[in-house]
Amino acid sequence: MKTIDDLDVSGKRVFVRADLNVPLNGTTITDDGRIRAVAPTITALLERGARVVVASHLGRPKGAPDPHFSLAPVAVRLGELLGKPVAFAADTVGDSAKATVAALGDGEVTLLENLRFNAGETSKDDAERGAFADQLAELAELYVGDGFGAVHRKHASVYDLPARLPHAAGLLIEKELGVLKRLTEDVRRPYAVVLGGSKVSDKVGVIDNLLGKADRILIGGGMMFTFLKALGHEVGASLLQEDQIPVALEYLERAKASGVEFIIPVDTAVAGGFPDLKTGAPVEDFEVVDVDAIPAGKLGLDIGPKTAALFAEKLADAKTVFWNGPMGVFEHPQFADGTRAVAQALLTASTPPGDAFTVVGGGDSAAAVRTLGFDENKFGHISTGGGASLEYLEGKTLPGIAALEA
Repeated sequence: MKTIDDLDVSGKRVFVRADLNVPLNGTTITDDGRIRAVAPTITALLERGARVVVASHLGRPKGAPDPHFSLAPVAVRLGELLGKPVAFAADTVGDSAKATVAALGDGEVTLLENLRFNAGETSKDDAERGAFADQLAELAELYVGDGFGAVHRKHASVYDLPARLPHAAGLLIEKELGVLKRLTEDVRRPYAVVLGGSKVSDKVGVIDNLLGKADRILIGGGMMFTFLKALGHEVGASLLQEDQIPVALEYLERAKASGVEFIIPVDTAVAGGFPDLKTGAPVEDFEVVDVDAIPAGKLGLDIGPKTAALFAEKLADAKTVFWNGPMGVFEHPQFADGTRAVAQALLTASTPPGDAFTVVGGGDSAAAVRTLGFDENKFGHISTGGGASLEYLEGKTLPGIAALEA
């Protein structure tokens, strides 16, 4: 795979496919981690005299312009991080994009509007997707793929466009792939994997693949209740995927047969309803119960303190840790302790005398680390792409990476 060092970019229009899919509260960016992650690639290209055309998606608009998903606020923040103005094109391949790109000088940068405002970006029809890629290709002479959070998508700007231009991987993708190789090749052991989030079905592939690679798999988040049900526990009103109970049982049996520690929570924080995340108002009927004593009308919203201590113990001597998915509803103060405990356990495992390589696998886990006030630089790596990381660990081919390797 070529890198940006292999491209002669001086005076050239370089299309950079970034992942700037940041969370917004109105027009306020609440976590700029993905913008900061791609800034080094853009800076490196600008310093070499490139005319940089940045493009990304944001949210899930339905193939047409939607002001709620505009990248305009991102252009402002990107300019602040780069220390120079970022021209903003009000469309993707229309008159505004063409004029804005044509006006670029050496060492200047523009950001196109949300790629998903055009139906061709996400189309499953090869011809429609290809036609959009043809239009994007007219805007540039070179292509740099650096949107790791989107490389598992067969989208026009990720998969089809690299075939139309000389292409290379950006610094972020280089870094992300290097980290993932450390999780799959010559892994330092013990190798512990912490999986959370809401659904077992979201993690089926990665659990299936890691059962033959990890030494310990720790299960938290909403998905834990499907495993608890498989073990015969009543889970009250907690999130439950009935159809995944046989899968959960199979994994428990396979783990036992292969000598992999499969660690399920022993207690949980419960309430009678979902908490108000906007106000953070205290939940009056909050309580911590053992997993064999979940009240019929209550739902589990976090792992409990005994589980947090158990998880910390299981991570203490690990040499490699991969964590994907929060342990509970971390956005609410009463249900953030489990996620906070796992983040702290990762830091402890990597702080001398410990020397674990710790990876936070993107998405909600990365957001939780920042929301809960941890110094992200103290983790081995915080990925910008949770879905892409999981699919890589499942052993799947990532379309955006395959396109860059072609």
